Amino acid sequence: MASPKISRSLPPPLSYIPFYYGWIILPVTTLALFISGPGQTYSISIFVNPIIEETGWSRSMVSGLYTAGSLTAASGMFIVGRLLDRHGARVMLVVATIFLGVGALWMSRITNPLELYLGFAIMRLMGQGSLSLIPETLVALWFIRLRGKVMAINALGSVIGQATFPLLILFLISNFGWRDTWVIIAFIIWGTLILPAAILVRRSPESIGLFPDGDLRPRKDLYSKQKTFSDERTFSLNDALRTRTFYLLLFAGTSQSTISTALVFHQSSVIASKGLDPNLSAAIFGVMAPMALFGNFLAGFLVDRFPNRFILASAQVILGIAMLIVLKMSSPWEAITYGAFLGLGGGMASITNAVIWPNYFGRKHLGSIRGIVTTAMVASAALGPWPFGILFDITGTYTWAIMLGLTLPITCAICAIAATPPKIKTLKTDEPAN
Repeated sequence: MASPKISRSLPPPLSYIPFYYGWIILPVTTLALFISGPGQTYSISIFVNPIIEETGWSRSMVSGLYTAGSLTAASGMFIVGRLLDRHGARVMLVVATIFLGVGALWMSRITNPLELYLGFAIMRLMGQGSLSLIPETLVALWFIRLRGKVMAINALGSVIGQATFPLLILFLISNFGWRDTWVIIAFIIWGTLILPAAILVRRSPESIGLFPDGDLRPRKDLYSKQKTFSDERTFSLNDALRTRTFYLLLFAGTSQSTISTALVFHQSSVIASKGLDPNLSAAIFGVMAPMALFGNFLAGFLVDRFPNRFILASAQVILGIAMLIVLKMSSPWEAITYGAFLGLGGGMASITNAVIWPNYFGRKHLGSIRGIVTTAMVASAALGPWPFGILFDITGTYTWAIMLGLTLPITCAICAIAATPPKIKTLKTDEPAN
């Protein structure tokens, strides 16, 4: 039976839901990760060739505008995090969805490089940035004991989006052209997420008279025994910035986005440089997606049972193994194995990164803290391909880029192990309802 407090907080029929309301939140957050797809690299990259063919702009210019737009988006994520703490996920999800659709419409009308840069910035800020930060933060607010498992389920939205949007966009472009495809994508975005977010999302379980995970009372006895996390932790952004752990985790969590983005961006070229068929890249992507999903669920199982820093370090080690395979790669099977390790490490890293921040620093100021983290993530992903390309132009091979890049996951694994949970502060204030 629903809690009396819920009956006063939610309109019928939501007030009569006989199970924990977090299980209503989860499908919405999964849908949000799915609908972030048009703002992700795997979708935008499909538009690059048609844009170049119509406009005559150089590939290097379009790539540079994409990097600049991504860096601009990264700089805005701190503000998004602050607004998320202030206004709650319901308002922010609706706003981000509206502006992601506006960005898609903008992309359909671009006529000069400045407009393309602004379009990239909007799509990256609202898609890759906001519609990743907001749903992951919302899940962390609603689940504590089950956080790892639920984050893994939530990540299905990203996996399904990666499998769906590229094929959909290719079909639409071939039938309607790239400009009309952006218009169609805008209406898909609006029609899919605005109403569920506006009607179903609530800020936190406390805001409707519940406790995290659907518990009937605060589980302080359980949390105090857990070495992985404690619900009693709460850090403001300023408090978090004063801890050594914050910077160790921030650095340890950037390796995956920097290296994986660089490898994926240059993947066809890397394969060709090893004397293999560049079309093998499609098969590698076909292996990466299911292995990333496996990594999601593996990490989701592990982070609820073991210290999160060791899981994060393990993900970085797996990423390093993928890079070692690339160095020695000479056959299609080695290329497939590389893709499997890259997907596994990336899947484990994404879930562990989503879980470790609320586990270490609490839920109350999570939006602001994750805003800083997402800024670093988006920026590092944007910068990742650049040094690989420069070293390839200088040396004619990716060997030096990969060998130098190997120092990053190794260093990040060490930093992750050193990132012990910060000293606990006690939460004394209630969260506002929304």
